[in-house]
Amino acid sequence: MVTATPLEAELLELAGSVPDPELPVLTLRELGVVRAVHARGEDTVEVELTPTYTGCPAIEAMSLDIERVLREHGVREVTVRTVLAPAWSTDDITDEGRRKLREFGIAPPRTRAASGPVVVELGTTRTREPRLPEDGPAPVRCPHCGSAETELLSRFSSTACKALRRCLACREPFDHFKEL
Repeated sequence: MVTATPLEAELLELAGSVPDPELPVLTLRELGVVRAVHARGEDTVEVELTPTYTGCPAIEAMSLDIERVLREHGVREVTVRTVLAPAWSTDDITDEGRRKLREFGIAPPRTRAASGPVVVELGTTRTREPRLPEDGPAPVRCPHCGSAETELLSRFSSTACKALRRCLACREPFDHFKEL
């Protein structure tokens, strides 16, 4: 693994400070989509950006915003390159990003205990606190009251990355950022 220079680390912070166009409560760093910045000479950089999924409509807006921020800080030539491997995962969202999602009223994605594919369950649409770890995945908790008693209303919400759920305790609907 190549260590970033101090300039690259500074530019990575700047690129990562750009708000996500679909979830402006999160920065691109907190979302985990800005992978690296490579300095190519005095005033030329290449930014590696991984979309949350192939065909993400926000990738163009993200790229333009990164270019704008870096140019405002004196970088003459900015190239944003889409990198698909390794694929982005919801595990790439930082703890700070998860906290911000919860405060914004969106249930953050559950983290995977072990690496491997995400299990897609087509069974029950309700979640509860498992009695034992082997009883199943962690519940989707309500970001308003914290209850584990929630139900799926729709597998898709305002964006393809989110599902619409409702809390059975406080009855409030909320978005859940789906695990990938």
